[in-house]
Amino acid sequence: MKVIKNFIYNASYHVFILLVPLLTIPYLSKVLGPTGVGINSYTNSIIQYFILFSGLGINLYGNREIAFVRDDKVRLKQTFYEIFLLRSIMIVISIVVFILFFLKTNQYRIYYLAQSVSIVASLFDISWFFMGVENFAITVFRNSIIKIITLFSIFIFVKTYSDLTIYILIISLSVLIGNLTLFPSLPRYIGNSKISKLNLRKHLFPSLVLFVPQSAMQFYLIVNKTMLGSMVSVQAAGFFDQSDKMVKLVLAIVTSMGTVMLPHVANAFVNGEYGKTREYLYKSFNFVTLLSVPMMFGIMAISPKFVPLFFTDKFIPVIPVLMIESIVILLIAWSNTLGIQYLLPVKRVKEYTISILLGLFVNLIINIPLIIMFGTVGTSIATVISELSVTMYQLYILKNDISYRRLFTDTNKYFISGFVMFVIVFLMDINFSKSWAMMLFEVLVGVGIYIFMIFVMRVKFISEFKQLLTKGGG
Repeated sequence: MKVIKNFIYNASYHVFILLVPLLTIPYLSKVLGPTGVGINSYTNSIIQYFILFSGLGINLYGNREIAFVRDDKVRLKQTFYEIFLLRSIMIVISIVVFILFFLKTNQYRIYYLAQSVSIVASLFDISWFFMGVENFAITVFRNSIIKIITLFSIFIFVKTYSDLTIYILIISLSVLIGNLTLFPSLPRYIGNSKISKLNLRKHLFPSLVLFVPQSAMQFYLIVNKTMLGSMVSVQAAGFFDQSDKMVKLVLAIVTSMGTVMLPHVANAFVNGEYGKTREYLYKSFNFVTLLSVPMMFGIMAISPKFVPLFFTDKFIPVIPVLMIESIVILLIAWSNTLGIQYLLPVKRVKEYTISILLGLFVNLIINIPLIIMFGTVGTSIATVISELSVTMYQLYILKNDISYRRLFTDTNKYFISGFVMFVIVFLMDINFSKSWAMMLFEVLVGVGIYIFMIFVMRVKFISEFKQLLTKGGG
């Protein structure tokens, strides 16, 4: 039961991170327009490079290392301070580099300055610690209040395009304050136990090893917006960003299982329970496939109606981008399960790194010609192809470790169910009136069809889910 509860908490945490921009998208699309949305997307993509390269892969590395020592109070405290101080040093260096960048740039200076608060906020991000000790609830409850305040602040203070700077500051400050609220709960875990001399050096290389795949993964997601903003226009970057927000929201739900299972699998692996790690993989893979297939087909089906209703008619170019990019929901769900839930916990970092670097290489190679030929749509195609290369490589390197038959149990049934749902909902979407009520009806019909189909086809997810509740709860 603990795994499922933590999955819900972690999914809620990541959804909360995106909740404010999601709830405010229709409003901001109207008051800021494609240009304002595009400037925010483009400048934020630049800032993310500074955050990315100062992170040292700590979110994954810290999660795993805390999981290894969570039963030893002394080592837990020692490990936390070593990792936290190491990351702090890197973020300070990143801030210095940003200042040099800021002094040399002439465009969007005020927006970069407002966005830079996010770099400072990353200094106080210790969510990796609470994920390592498997306390996912605290990150949700502490941030929920901040997000609600942020939501009201946007509606109160952002009225026109000229308030773009205020909007960026509100978002950046909410992240900073949200991170700071986690610190009061630290003493409960690290207590007053004494620690020996801190050894930051021993964490440097292992975190750098994880930094490579983590940074590469984030890099080719960020670089899409940067390239669109530079090669096409900030509006094009804004169109892709709107599509990306919706996909990331769905992915936050699906990929949360990876973050939850990482410390669980790591703990089983360090205790020599190798068979259990594979069992976790099979059950998790089946679970995320069950969730991601209808989400992928569902977004494809309702995009023609959803985009103009949600983003306004100014964002019609988002429709084909969102329909294509929704494919990565399934691909990332699979690669997240194979990589985050298996390769990393069992310390096969090299193979995981190669898979992510492959995705980055493919993305960089095909993105430029596809952007030249198809603009924003080209970037969505490049994103799908790069994610496909990551997933296929991970499946290939695990061919001697896993049974494909067990891994893809009932996958064909999920696809058939999802495709039937897609056809019916898509026909409804393009033929029925454009309204929120009708779209909600389409969603409910789609959910009903999918559930009906998987029961008719007698998929095994019910027994797998029950086993995950009992055995996964540990």
